[in-house]
Amino acid sequence: MSNPGTELPVGGERLDAVYDSALESVDAAEEAVMAIAGRAGFDEDSMHRIGIALREAMVNAVVHGNKYNAHKKVRLSAGMEDTSLKIVISDEGGGFEMTKVPDPLAKENLLKESGRGILLMQAFVDDFQVRRLSPNGTEVTMVKHLSP
Repeated sequence: MSNPGTELPVGGERLDAVYDSALESVDAAEEAVMAIAGRAGFDEDSMHRIGIALREAMVNAVVHGNKYNAHKKVRLSAGMEDTSLKIVISDEGGGFEMTKVPDPLAKENLLKESGRGILLMQAFVDDFQVRRLSPNGTEVTMVKHLSP
C-alpha cells in the first residue's frame, strides 16, 4: 500500500494521500480521516456516519472504479474547511452516470447484495456530489458539517 500523503496545515488540518486499489486501503483511509474528524470535535454519531460514508466511497473506488487494478490508484483529500469536513475521493476507472445507477429501494433491487453505497453516502453526509473525470475516473465529494 502507498503511504498516505503528508498533512498540510493549509486552512486547517489537511490530508492528501494516494492509495493502492486494495481493500486494505479502505482501513488506512478511514483511520486517517477519522483522526481528523475526531480532532475537529465531531460527536460519536457523526463520526459513525462519516466512517460509513468514507468506507462506501473507498470501496466503490477500489472495487467498482479501479476494479482492484494494481496500476490504478485512489486519491483522497480530506480536511476541515471552516466548520465542515470535506472529503474528496477519486479513482482512475471508467466512470459512471448517477442517472444510470439502479434504485436500491426498487422492489427488484431490495434483495441484491450490493447497490446501496451511494444511498448510504447521501444519507450520512450533508452534501454529496459525484462527477466524472476526464479522460477516466470518478470523483466523489462529501461534506459533513460540524454541529454547533
